[in-house]
Amino acid sequence: MTKTKMYEEDLKHAEDLINDQKAYEEAKEDGESSKKVEDTLKAEGSSEDLDSAKENKDENSDNPEKNMDSDNEAAADKGEDADTKFLRLMADFQNFKKRAEKEKSDIYARANESLMLSLLTVIDNFERALDHESKDEKYAEGMHLIFKQLMDALKAAGLEEIKAEDEHFDPNIHNAVMTCDSEHHESGKVVEVMQKGYTLNGKLLRASMVKVNN
Repeated sequence: MTKTKMYEEDLKHAEDLINDQKAYEEAKEDGESSKKVEDTLKAEGSSEDLDSAKENKDENSDNPEKNMDSDNEAAADKGEDADTKFLRLMADFQNFKKRAEKEKSDIYARANESLMLSLLTVIDNFERALDHESKDEKYAEGMHLIFKQLMDALKAAGLEEIKAEDEHFDPNIHNAVMTCDSEHHESGKVVEVMQKGYTLNGKLLRASMVKVNN
């Protein structure tokens, strides 16, 4: 055997010894670590808990049906929470729809109220014009028909005239601007309407301006 070959074999043998020594030290360290963990658990009184955990693990692995029941219960609880959340969201959505519809109706009502208020002056002037006599009967008749069409359209939109003449004075819908002494009316009765009042969809739009008997 040549010196070179002998040297190679000695080198390989030395490497094997080094690897064995490393493996021994690693195994020794693992053993010491395991022992330290066990000693620590025993010192803290947790060895029973460790044994119990091992037993529970073994029982769970031996009883797959029990594990399945636990999973089913957790899924049921999760499903119940989802149903409750869904119902709450549906209730909130229904409330939102109701509020949106009410706000929409209020917007339309306010828009009509502004329009009706501006038209009341036109109605007052129209009625004053109709009170004047006209020599042309056909023309007067046509104007009355136009006024009737206008009032029918406004009535369909919710405009209503407040009855005042010969009615008991009501401060909620009547505005007394004058008083008088009339033998033909009871005390507190409206004698004359100075300016007509109107309601819009049951809400007071303009109070009637009236003369009231003492």
